[in-house]
Amino acid sequence: MSFFRATALRTTTLRATVPRSTAAFSTSLRAQKSAVDAAKDTLKAADRTVSDAAVKGIEKGEEVTGKVKQTAGINSDKASGKASELAGEAKGKASELKGEAKGKAEEVKGKM
Repeated sequence: MSFFRATALRTTTLRATVPRSTAAFSTSLRAQKSAVDAAKDTLKAADRTVSDAAVKGIEKGEEVTGKVKQTAGINSDKASGKASELAGEAKGKASELKGEAKGKAEEVKGKM
């Protein structure tokens, strides 16, 4: 019996020292991304880059538009000032010519 006893003793000793696997799955987060997740992240980054560039373009367009309006406003003010100056000169010239015409008409009447 000593053979059986020694074998049984060794078997139980081996079983006690061999660790068992407790769980076949894990509840922790995945350490690696799948191909789909990596593609989504890449597309999100590209979309963000394009959106930022579009926003910068829009802001630059608004800035240029403001400058053009400001410049046009200055020029239109100058133009409107010049136009009213020319209109005043034209009115003055017209009244001068009207006075000359009346003078000539009186002169012609006086000669008749």
